[in-house]
Amino acid sequence: MKIFAVGLNYDSHNREMKRVFEASEPVIFMKPDTALLRNGNPFFLPDFSSEIHYETELVLKINRLGKNIAEKFAHRYYDEITVGIDFTARDLQRKQKELGLPWEIAKGFDNSAPVGEFISIKKIPDINNINFRLDINEKTVQQGNSCDLIYSFDKIIAYISRFFTLKIGDLVFTGTPAGIGGVSINDRLEGYIENKKLLDFKIK
Repeated sequence: MKIFAVGLNYDSHNREMKRVFEASEPVIFMKPDTALLRNGNPFFLPDFSSEIHYETELVLKINRLGKNIAEKFAHRYYDEITVGIDFTARDLQRKQKELGLPWEIAKGFDNSAPVGEFISIKKIPDINNINFRLDINEKTVQQGNSCDLIYSFDKIIAYISRFFTLKIGDLVFTGTPAGIGGVSINDRLEGYIENKKLLDFKIK
């Protein structure tokens, strides 16, 4: 099982991070399967970072084998969706970037990819108009809508499949909007698609 993620896929987040994004193709990075955190299990703050940030994202689950998928057929390759968190060790990422080094350790560390309960895409009236949000301690801290994606779900799937064979069970984190921030011990994170809670876990 592979975990793909798309960076810089919301203009609001790019402005928030003071980035000028003019790339003509999606920005893709990966997390190992050991990054996956499921079933509401707690996230334990690691000892190698003092600046762990949440990035709330819509996450697709791949349902069939695919390679070099045409964009017009990409919708056939995912049938479930949820809310996930791309945890980022921001201090490590900043340090690695300043040194011109890869920053996998800031994105792909153990349990850095919590995901909620998956639901059928068929339950979504319009996948190009999905409201999602993250609440921390019952206060909404981040919200977005799939209509604001720079690269749509289908464009992402088609692009990834040019380089990687997609397999059943692979996950695709599709990008985060503005509103990222830090987490602390005892925080409770709850993620929603529309008003349905799909993600619920605590920080330890």
